[in-house]
Amino acid sequence: MVTAGSTAAGFNLARLLVRSARAYPHQPALALGDAVTATYLQLADRVARMAGALGSRLAPGDRVALVMGNCPQYIEVLFACWHAGLAAVPINAKLHPKELEFILSDSGARACFVTAGHAGAVSSLSSAVPALSHVIEAGSADYERLSACAPIVPAARAADDVAWLFYTSGTTGRPKGVMITHRNLMAMTLGYFADVDAIEPGDSILHAAPMSHGSGLYVLPHVAHAALNVAPESGGFDPDEVYALIRRWRGATLFAAPTMVKRLVDHRRDADTANLKTLVYGGGPMYVEECKRALARFGHKLAQIYGQGESPMTITAMGKGLHADIAHLRYEQRLASVGLPQTGIEVAIAGGGDEALAAGATGEVLVRGDAVMLGYWQNEAATAETLRGGWLHTGDVGSLDEEGFLTLRDRSKDVIISGGSNIYPREVEEVLLRHAAVSEVSVVGEQDPEWGENVVAFVVAKQGARLDAADLDRLCLEHIARFKRPKRYELIAALPKNTTGKVLKTELRKLLAQRGPA
Repeated sequence: MVTAGSTAAGFNLARLLVRSARAYPHQPALALGDAVTATYLQLADRVARMAGALGSRLAPGDRVALVMGNCPQYIEVLFACWHAGLAAVPINAKLHPKELEFILSDSGARACFVTAGHAGAVSSLSSAVPALSHVIEAGSADYERLSACAPIVPAARAADDVAWLFYTSGTTGRPKGVMITHRNLMAMTLGYFADVDAIEPGDSILHAAPMSHGSGLYVLPHVAHAALNVAPESGGFDPDEVYALIRRWRGATLFAAPTMVKRLVDHRRDADTANLKTLVYGGGPMYVEECKRALARFGHKLAQIYGQGESPMTITAMGKGLHADIAHLRYEQRLASVGLPQTGIEVAIAGGGDEALAAGATGEVLVRGDAVMLGYWQNEAATAETLRGGWLHTGDVGSLDEEGFLTLRDRSKDVIISGGSNIYPREVEEVLLRHAAVSEVSVVGEQDPEWGENVVAFVVAKQGARLDAADLDRLCLEHIARFKRPKRYELIAALPKNTTGKVLKTELRKLLAQRGPA
């Protein structure tokens, strides 16, 4: 029987750290670059003490923002929040002050942890964010005093209490706060073990992608199995540094956006990757040709995940075994997919009236399972619309084949409708990437008074290569229907991307509007 004052903590994710610290107290837990900064026993002790300090200032369920670059302290703060029964609000540290102000205000954050360089920007917002009463810089004297407090046991939390309040990118308006619960993140953690990869004590994960997003979420399965979390000294993604860290740490996993994978492949072909165990890619389309190049470079160490903020890292997965099954008759089609629904997740394809569609049909991707969000923070209308009928409506367009593999076509807002026919940009992009001189490509629609929309391809040439629009056109005509081929090709030095490596098609559409018709 659980009584007041017992050490039971319900669904509190902080128990994952407590468990690993008891079982593997001297196993390295955190590292900065090539140096270990804490064992699991040391990390758990600091977290319990920081939680005691936070619990004396804040109430259970209060939100704590993290405006931090990648660093070992990020993980201390994250687990201290959960240990104290608080909700973490990880925020991309590269956001504009006005974007920071909105998220801090909307979330009602009571405290904010920052890394060097961000304290001034956040403190200057205090008058505009009345709820914010504490701004603490990692590594400062105030920060260190938190770990001098008496430790506490993990606070009791329910499965559906909010653990991580994630704000969407806001490309179609104000960002929405996605309420991710302890249950959601536990389902994600178990899904990682079941469908993505195994983790052993002493393995490592290199956090070169933002910890405010996917890489930070993958802290959980690695802590759960007493692996080492490594923050690069640069705080971000640098190919030379990543290769050096792979040489340094054994059993290394890296979560990377496809654009990061491409940069690693292009950067060096002689770097030692023997310690690389798994390269998990997701967060954007990995084109078949680029996937093949990565497999040729790294071997059968690639795993893919598809998820959204609303179902964090957990919709489908394609593990290393499926990537290695080159003898399969549908191998290329599988590479073009995002894999199979993860364990405990249901995926369906629906038509415009939410009716279920048969295998092979194209429609909106719907998802349900324990990883799906509780809802949007203080936004009942958006919650009801997105979770109608008990399914998460992803806004992605795709199809399920008879084997259960999900192939994404595009975001519903990116589908091009020309002459009444649907054209999926990814299909065109896949073809153009076959050209030996093409480095990157992104396809968007341009308004046309006669056809509704025309297809426009923005193309980046490989260094030193020359591109000819006629060659690109011939390539498209060899592989796709004539109505799908681009009506114009815009050569561009680089594609606009956000801090997580996603191509910003909204910026490309703005560029089209500025340039006007061809």
